[in-house]
Amino acid sequence: MLDLTVKPEGQKAAIRRARERRIVIPTLAEMSGAAPLRATARERLANLELWSVDPANLFRIRWDNEPVNRGGGFGDVNFIELPSALTGVDAKIVALVGKWFPTGAHKVGAAFGCLVPRLVTGQFDPERQQAAWPSTGNFCRGGAYDSAVLGCRSIAILPEGMSRERFEWLKSIAGQVIKTPGTESNVKEIFDKCHELSRSGQDIAIFNQFEDFGNYLWHFAVTGPAMVRVLERVMGARGELCGLVLATGSAGTLASGDYLKSRLPASKIAAVEALQCPTMLRNGFGAHRIEGIGDKHIPWIHNVRNTDYAIAVDDAGPLELIRLFNSDEGRRYLAGRGLSDAAVNSLPLFGISGAANLIAAVKFAKACGTGPDDVVLTVLTDSIDLYRSRLDELAETNGPLTAAGAAAAHHRYLLGAGTDDMLELRGEDRRRIHNLKYFTWVEQQGRTAEELDRLWDPDSWRGVQELLGPLDALIEDFNGQVGLA
Repeated sequence: MLDLTVKPEGQKAAIRRARERRIVIPTLAEMSGAAPLRATARERLANLELWSVDPANLFRIRWDNEPVNRGGGFGDVNFIELPSALTGVDAKIVALVGKWFPTGAHKVGAAFGCLVPRLVTGQFDPERQQAAWPSTGNFCRGGAYDSAVLGCRSIAILPEGMSRERFEWLKSIAGQVIKTPGTESNVKEIFDKCHELSRSGQDIAIFNQFEDFGNYLWHFAVTGPAMVRVLERVMGARGELCGLVLATGSAGTLASGDYLKSRLPASKIAAVEALQCPTMLRNGFGAHRIEGIGDKHIPWIHNVRNTDYAIAVDDAGPLELIRLFNSDEGRRYLAGRGLSDAAVNSLPLFGISGAANLIAAVKFAKACGTGPDDVVLTVLTDSIDLYRSRLDELAETNGPLTAAGAAAAHHRYLLGAGTDDMLELRGEDRRRIHNLKYFTWVEQQGRTAEELDRLWDPDSWRGVQELLGPLDALIEDFNGQVGLA
């Protein structure tokens, strides 16, 4: 599931590179706040920009960064609570904010989770190997960033139809950028390129977020506890967590739901996909425009047996909402609906997938009959900063947003959101979705049916979770051998 076998020669090379680059690796306990942050890290961060390619910024791969671009410390987990005037439901819809990670998206944490186990065990040799990061956007950006910190060559692999901002930044930091055919739902083409690279004779390590349990473990260990900290602030004495609603993407963030259920067993997990590609809902396929979530398959690291709802969102909705949230006319309309200045000013924290999560959270809240004491959690992976070119494209195609258009978008996609295109999963539904992994992972990617069957066993997932302590011990030992901690 997650191999922590030490390879001494590769580990020696990784230690040399870390010593040269003055790298100290944070433990997952430090990233979650369960262990105090070492004083040397605070000192190095005092005047450092959030996106600087500096090893000290590894300590900013966490949810409680001070929301500033330079020199920030740590405090409360970054989140926003959406007012009922926006959502149209009584439940508290609360979203963790991903903008304040290095690279502007929390996927840098998933990349860290995939890279570090192989680095500290010596399974990845940064002196010799290139690191390849297949993704529909933010994961390969995070991987390229982590690689640059480490001083190793990186290959970013993503579909050619992703936003211009993704490619512009990658050109400045990745060793190589490979564009594959298609858009968000063309994940197989990314995998095909990985196979081609593997056969090329180059020494390349492929970090596949869709199957790498380091991604799962990072979110279980870091995102899950961050959510609990938020709940402690917003629930109140009578509050109750109704559920967690998340677009699947690589399914790594859904691991935070496993953590929440270990603490609050009555809570539910809802997995979200595009209506144009309803793989979970209807065994369907297709292309869609919700950037950052890749479909037509079920990720290997998705714990389907622990998932309670599948929700599909029309991709027109998130695009209309980012126009509503970021245009003068839209902001005036929402202010007129009673949103405070603070609430209106927080709306650029939504990227496209975050807007999809909001629509799905509203649908979930309505389906569950929630009231004012209920909390629905979700996540904003990134912000509008990575999609401003999409706003320009929408304005060019549809014209500027009018007052009538703002009202129509709000009423259609939030106030009028229904409980259609969603399914409460029974045992046979979960097994059906789990079995869809066969066609990607066994037939195409070399896994076995026996491995797939083992993933149905809850003990498999508990086994990954129990690797948190051993992994942190390996990180501490690695830092000790580097000699800078």
